[in-house]
Amino acid sequence: MAAALERSFIEICGFERETVQRFREVHIKPASTPAPGALKFPDTAGAFHYDDGGKAHSVTSNRFISWSTSGDTVQLLEQSLDTNLLNGAIRLRFTHCSVVPGGVTILETLNNVIILIATNRSVHRMLLPHPKRMYRSELVTELHMQSIFTDVAKLNLQDACHSASIPSTLTPTGSVGAATAWLTQQGDANYALASPTGGIMVVTLPANGVQGGVTTVELKRSSMKQRLSVWMPSAIRGEHTPDDLVVSLAVRELEDDSIIFSLCQDHKLRIWSVRDQACLLEADMLDYMPACKGVKRLAGVGHRLRLTSCATSGLCLAVYLAAPHRGQFIILQVLATDNNRCSLDHISSLFSTQETLVDFTLTSTDIWAVWLDDSNSSVIRYINYEHNTAGQWNQVFVQPPPEDEVHVGVDQDPRETYLDMLFSPLGFTAAAIVKALQIFRRGSDAIADMSWEGLKKEVTLAVESELQSSVTEFEFSHEEYRQLQVEFWSKLYACCLQYQEVLSTPLALSVSPHSHMVCLLKKGFVSFLLPCSAVDHLYLSSDDYFLSDDDTLLTEEADVGRDVVTLVACLRLLSDAVSADMAYEMEKALEHAKSPERTAELILENLLAHDNQNVMEDIQNKLQDIRSPMAAMLVLLRELDFETDLEFGEVPLLPEHAGCLAGQTMSVRLSLSQLYASTTAVSLVCQALSHMTMTRARLCRDFLLLLKLCLRLGDHVLAGGGAQILQIQQEVIPRASHLLSSYFLLKHVSQSLSCPVADDTIDANMQHLTALDLSDSPCLASKSTALSPQTLVELFYQTAARKMILSQIFAQSHDPSTSGPVLIWTDMISNVVQRLAQLLWPSNPSFHFPECLMANCQYTQLQDYVRLIGPWCQVNIGSCRFMLAQCYLANGECHKALQCFHEAATEVEKEEFLIKLTGGEGDEASCTPRLHYYNKVLCLLEDVGLPELVIQLATLALAEAVNDVSSQAALWTRIFKHHLDLGHNSEAYEALIQNPDSSMQLDCLRQLVVVLCERAQLHDLVHFSYVNLHDEVVSIMESRARGLDLLSHNYYELLYAFHVNRHNYRKASSVMLELGMRLGREVPSVVGLRKQVNCFLAAINCLRLIRPQYAWMLQPAWTPQGDRPGASPKRNSDGDFVSQPVKRQVDILEIKDVEKEYALARCRLTLAEHHPPSAAIAGGASAAELVRLLLDCGLFTCALRLCHTFNVPLSSLFEALTFRCIKLQFGREESQNEAWLWLSANQLSSVVNTKESSAADEAWRLLASFLERFPSANGIHHRCVLTKLLSHGVPPPDWLVKSFKEVDAAGLLRLYLNFDLLDAAAELVIEYVDAVLGKGHHYFGIKAPLSATAPCVWLPYTSIDQLMVALKETQTNANVYNKLQDKLHDYHKLVEQTTKMRLANR
Repeated sequence: MAAALERSFIEICGFERETVQRFREVHIKPASTPAPGALKFPDTAGAFHYDDGGKAHSVTSNRFISWSTSGDTVQLLEQSLDTNLLNGAIRLRFTHCSVVPGGVTILETLNNVIILIATNRSVHRMLLPHPKRMYRSELVTELHMQSIFTDVAKLNLQDACHSASIPSTLTPTGSVGAATAWLTQQGDANYALASPTGGIMVVTLPANGVQGGVTTVELKRSSMKQRLSVWMPSAIRGEHTPDDLVVSLAVRELEDDSIIFSLCQDHKLRIWSVRDQACLLEADMLDYMPACKGVKRLAGVGHRLRLTSCATSGLCLAVYLAAPHRGQFIILQVLATDNNRCSLDHISSLFSTQETLVDFTLTSTDIWAVWLDDSNSSVIRYINYEHNTAGQWNQVFVQPPPEDEVHVGVDQDPRETYLDMLFSPLGFTAAAIVKALQIFRRGSDAIADMSWEGLKKEVTLAVESELQSSVTEFEFSHEEYRQLQVEFWSKLYACCLQYQEVLSTPLALSVSPHSHMVCLLKKGFVSFLLPCSAVDHLYLSSDDYFLSDDDTLLTEEADVGRDVVTLVACLRLLSDAVSADMAYEMEKALEHAKSPERTAELILENLLAHDNQNVMEDIQNKLQDIRSPMAAMLVLLRELDFETDLEFGEVPLLPEHAGCLAGQTMSVRLSLSQLYASTTAVSLVCQALSHMTMTRARLCRDFLLLLKLCLRLGDHVLAGGGAQILQIQQEVIPRASHLLSSYFLLKHVSQSLSCPVADDTIDANMQHLTALDLSDSPCLASKSTALSPQTLVELFYQTAARKMILSQIFAQSHDPSTSGPVLIWTDMISNVVQRLAQLLWPSNPSFHFPECLMANCQYTQLQDYVRLIGPWCQVNIGSCRFMLAQCYLANGECHKALQCFHEAATEVEKEEFLIKLTGGEGDEASCTPRLHYYNKVLCLLEDVGLPELVIQLATLALAEAVNDVSSQAALWTRIFKHHLDLGHNSEAYEALIQNPDSSMQLDCLRQLVVVLCERAQLHDLVHFSYVNLHDEVVSIMESRARGLDLLSHNYYELLYAFHVNRHNYRKASSVMLELGMRLGREVPSVVGLRKQVNCFLAAINCLRLIRPQYAWMLQPAWTPQGDRPGASPKRNSDGDFVSQPVKRQVDILEIKDVEKEYALARCRLTLAEHHPPSAAIAGGASAAELVRLLLDCGLFTCALRLCHTFNVPLSSLFEALTFRCIKLQFGREESQNEAWLWLSANQLSSVVNTKESSAADEAWRLLASFLERFPSANGIHHRCVLTKLLSHGVPPPDWLVKSFKEVDAAGLLRLYLNFDLLDAAAELVIEYVDAVLGKGHHYFGIKAPLSATAPCVWLPYTSIDQLMVALKETQTNANVYNKLQDKLHDYHKLVEQTTKMRLANR
């Protein structure tokens, strides 16, 4: 662009979305009574920029203080674009005083920031700490910092050393006032005020800490005498000329003097020396104004004066001369002369046709000025006063006020539409809405400080209340209600418009001399001026502002440039012709993701049908002037397209991640980490982007309309004919449509607010991101930095985009050899906005914005984004499907999420985000990216708890793992696991069978067995076929059975059922036998013994089902090591090596062996049930030991069976039973009662429980029955019983003696002899001899008595001889002896006769 035009700017309002700025009130009372008369100065404003405000590594970087005055109030606000300043807003109220225009001056020293304030009755000085002294370091790494106003309430602002009063006789009496202030080299505070009688008053406060009083100097043409603290009345000072009343003041501090520049209402500039109290120069400014005859007679009340200094021109001043219908800026250079005087050198004169100048500022090269036009709208221009020969002012496109009327579509809700307009990021300040709401509610209640959402609710409630209170009818149509809504909402909207207009009133302009940042200070907020791009400049400018140099704005070829300018002029004509309804139709089509081309055709038809002003004809004429329309169109498309190959990597700014900034110092990198990070900067950058996208969306809409018009006009405007028409149809229109959709998308996201997110949603989202290995994403917002509410673009810029943008900017432009980058506002802010647009541009490979929305749980907005981008954007298709899947997943639409996840897989290797997603390392690094993607998504679905989706997606992923066995195995394992979790046993088994990896298959098989067993779903487990896995299943179940508790798990029963189902009865029998043996050893309880009995029964049953020749099995013998599960085969219990390796023996068991075990177990159970304490020792007892235990408990029948089974002699049984009979016979009644318990446990069929039959009788009967049922050779059992009785001195019962006689009379005789029962023995011998002789022989078991024909009989002669000897030796038994001897004599005689007869018969 030519130097004459330079660049245009655009105004961006930087107000934040908060209810009302919180100003702390500080009251100062310099005067006790109000001044006479109503004195009213105009509202003024200004700004102070720190000297290091343009250095990136400074604590004062992008930091400034703005102020505004109104009556007795000074509002001070410290702001920063890098950090959020706390307690930065104060409001000073000077009681009974008015702040003079120009009466606020802010200066900085090494240690302090000094604020000098002049009112009409006093002067004040505030000493505040400098930001560099408030922090230990220049490094700014915190987002929130304390302002210099934090402790202002602690200052004593009425201290005599920091304030002074002006006598009422010298206070200004009119509405014109001027003041300025400065610090001398010695630190004194000087205040120069326009005297009401002409001249200048200079009040001096001594430096802080220096003793001395306030001094006053009056500088005036007629008298220049120093006046100390006493002021002289105006009558003594002589006459004064009202024309020399000062209307504007400026000062320049030299080494030993202060020079004051005063512009008076007599149009003369006077330069004063404070040291000499002399006027150094007086110059009539009208000398520089042509045709000034009429101006001389007018008072120059509106004149302004500004100073600046530059390296080339030195000290320069600009004088604005206000005149009706014209104004003139005169730029003069101040030159020093030899006689301590000065002279002026005219540099330039610039003219303006604007009426009311609000303020202007002078820089080293430019003049910036703001006016109010006839409609009270702001007009801002700037110009280079040295090189602009044409006198053409550069444009500043001011922020347009909100629309006067809100267009409510037929399909729109009035309330939602008005709320969107009122609370849109580019609409109204909170202060305007609050004031309008107070008026709308007739000031009923004061609105407390509330959130943005709270204010929205209050507005809605107020309008709805007013609407309901005005309704008198109970029934009315929907259309009538809609009209009422529009009526009341429009009333509130009108109030908001009025207050927004008041708050938008400009007060001053400020340009930072260091960073060149331009601020427009308004009544309610501060706006910033940002450079305007060339395309936007051409589209927004009117024809009056174009020069021939504009042809080279977009291209170096002048001819093509002129064509572009003409083309854009056509677009402006079309823009003016498009009505609000037409614009709404296009917005609606774009909002519904419809093709804008069809809508453009409809709008064009409407324009052609209603072209009453021949706009289309004018456009056609302009198009015919274009020499190369296609070249111009392509240039315009190129300039509008933000598509770039620039990669925005996550380049961190912090020192530990020094990448491309490695050459810079740590302080610079740390400072850059907070550059443009404050809420003000976030709002400013994102609003700038929003303005640009709105402008370009309109431009692209008009361009699309123009292209459609060109197609209609054909050869009339396109010299190339069919070729160019074809190119427009196939290339230009699709690109223009794509650009329109892209800019609409950016506009949409820049104006859409983010949603508040609940903590549980944040936690769930973090879980999702962790599963995807995205939890360290820079897009995650910190709660401490989040605005509420934020637009989506603000959220993105604050969390991720800002650091990426700054990293790229300084990596490409910063010279590491310098101490730090210089922040030039015009370059930096344009670069930031442009790169932010590139990051958001949907056609660029960068996918950080959707990733940011996902990371911050903005699912609804992300879905809307994907919906808008889907029909036309062919970049990041897979990534968009992935994001949409995340949204569906968060909203519970799981099957939709699965479909989107699957669709995204096709783009895994093509898109940046998906490549990053699948770029992990580890075991999965060897698989393909698509499989890696599937694994990530499967992990996510598993963490969310969606096993059905995991199964479906894993099944789909199998198609990608055809040649990857390990991946197939992992996927089948996942499928198996989740089928099993869902209870799909058959499907889980099928997945197990399909698994190609044997180790994983075995793991799955083990899990299947365990889980189905725990769920008691044994039928499925037993009936699965287990192809080629039969031995493994058995091994797993055996391992589980032997390693787990026997009572809480049923793996042995499962194994038994498994083998029975497969007709392997031998193995089933072995399992039951093993279980029974373990139960006896490990579960010494009644429950364990019962189970053991059943196990042995089952084992016997299985063996009986086998053919006898195969009814056997191998059973490992239990060794000592087997007693301890898990015992080492090499070491004993002490840890020492065993001498011999352990050898396991194998026994062959037949059915009879198992039956013996069953009998033993049955007896153990009987014992435990009868006497539970015995259960602990019965389990390991042998058969003989168990018999002894049974006898001790009186279980004789059970013991009897056990003895028969294991061939244990019955002697111990008869001895025990005999002993119990003895005890019962001689025991007490208690023992009788206890005896019935064990008697009932013995199977005596004829037990008679009557009074006539005692327990002792029954015991004797039991003994008798046993002796009868179980005879023994030679009467061993009788001998045991009789021996027990005789040993206890109990006479044997007759039935026993009788039974014994029949069994073994000789043995009975020997027992008698052993126990010295001679009489009984003698009687037994006599009876025995009689029986042999034939008398009662059947009682002794003799089949035939003594006879010649019968078998031989015999007598126990040895015992009889012993008896005879014993009787003979005993004198008391002589009769018995003789009787026995006679009986034997008769016996021997008969034996002799019988012998002779038998011999004779031979």
